[in-house]
Formats: sequence, C-alpha cells, structure tokens
Amino acid sequence: MQRIKSKTILELLMITIGCAIYGLSLDMISVPNKLADGGLSGISLILHHFWGINMGLSTLVLNIPLILLGYRFMGKRLFAYTIWGTLCLSFFLWFWRLVPIISQFNLEHDLFLSAILAGSLSGFGLGLVFRFNGTSGGTDIIARICQMKYGISSGRILLLCDAIVLFISLSYLDIKHMMYTLLASYILAKVMDAVQQGAYTARGIIIISDKYQEIGKMIDLKLERGFTYFKALGGYRHQDRLVIYVVVSPHEVPTVKQLVEREDPNAFVNVIDVHEALGEGFTYQRKRWKFSFKK
Repeated sequence: MQRIKSKTILELLMITIGCAIYGLSLDMISVPNKLADGGLSGISLILHHFWGINMGLSTLVLNIPLILLGYRFMGKRLFAYTIWGTLCLSFFLWFWRLVPIISQFNLEHDLFLSAILAGSLSGFGLGLVFRFNGTSGGTDIIARICQMKYGISSGRILLLCDAIVLFISLSYLDIKHMMYTLLASYILAKVMDAVQQGAYTARGIIIISDKYQEIGKMIDLKLERGFTYFKALGGYRHQDRLVIYVVVSPHEVPTVKQLVEREDPNAFVNVIDVHEALGEGFTYQRKRWKFSFKK
C-alpha cells in the first residue's frame, strides 16, 4: 500500500513539473516571439491575440468537454490525472506571466532559435506528463486515447492536431512565423516521444542461421549479452529451427554483424528499433565490454 502511495505521489509530482515546463515554454517563448501552438493551447493563443482572453482561463474552459470524453476511455485513475494535469497547466500559464524571468528571454531577433527552444521545452514537458501516465488536457487526451486503443504514437497524433490548429492560426500569423511554428511542432513531437519512451534505447537483432549455437556462444563471450532462442518453423521447407534474439546497445550492432559474418556469411540478420530496454545490461551495471574478436 505504501509503495502504491509513493508511486502516485511521484507521478503527480512529475506531471506537475511537466506542466510547469510546458507552460513556461508557452509564456516565455511562444507568446513573446509570436509563435503559434497546436491543440487547445493554440486555440487559447488565438483567443488571446484577438480578444485578450487569459490563456489559463480559456484553457481550463475548453478542456471541459475533452475531459468528459477522456473519462469514458481512460478510467478513474487516468481521469483524475488528467484533471490534475489540466489544472496544473492552467495554473502555470497564469503563474509564469507574473514571474520577472519571462521578460528576460528576448528571442525575437532569432526565430530559428525560438522554434528550437520552444519545441524542445514543450516536448520535454509533455513527454514527462505522458511518461508518468498523465495528460495536460486538450488534444493530449485524444493522443492518450489513440495510444491506448490503437497503439499510435502520441507524438504523431499531437503533430496532426497541431497542423489543423496551425492552419487556423494563419488568420493572424504570417507565413514566416507559421513555418517556424511548424518546425517547433515537429521538434516537440520528436522530443516528446523520446522522453516518453525512455532514455535506454537499444536495438533488437533477430538472427536465423544453421550455426546458431556458435553464434550464440560468440555473443555470450564477446559481448557478454544474454540472448534467447525462439522456436520457429521455416516457411519454405517447413523445418523446425531455432532463431536467436538479442538486444544490444546501438554501438554494439556492428560487432554483432561481424560475429555473425565470421560464423555464417549466409545467415539472415534483422535489426529492429527497441524504444526502451530495461533490465540487466541496460539499467543495471554489467561487466565491461570486450573488444577482442579472437576465439
């Protein structure tokens, strides 16, 4: 029970930090440099530009129907996290406007730098929110539902929603600022996915060879990586065989290829992206990697 409570506190804290970073990015960079934004934040910017409506208030009001939609698909826990994230973002959009640090970041002379910084900060903030099972409201709710139900990357969904709102934002932005906003949105999607999926990126390698025992032994000796045998059935000859699956760091991929080439030049090797790798050798300390190729 204590563990569950500690996990909940950690998740709420990280959602708060993520919303604070995202709100800081909007107030510190997007608004001063006349960069638009996507989703409900972009709509709030439009309302702020034409009618001077407070962004925190408009964000809170516009989130109400989407929050009700999220309740149907997310369940009570994620629904509570969504309400928390929505309130946090609305609060920080109001709070950062009162802090003097906002006026100290004048990047109007460099829209390229502004777009990079805005995309990076916003992506990092939203990535934290999603990584700890929350949303900041708005189109984040739609992205979370698509991710849960259809396995679609949340960054891609947000990029699509952003494109729609940005098109509407042409009503008050020129093409120059719009193109820099698109750059910021692209960076946001990439950074967000990277933060959400984890820092321990890796590569999965599938090896099909008649010399699977020799190859497996060399992987164990030279890389000190664990590997797994999968039972497979050949599609042409319908013969049973064992397939090697091993997860390695990106810089170890060439070494595995060399090992396989030395043992069986005709082996089939397939390298796939692994967005997150947890466990021994990645999040735990392992023995130092050997560079020798001698048997």
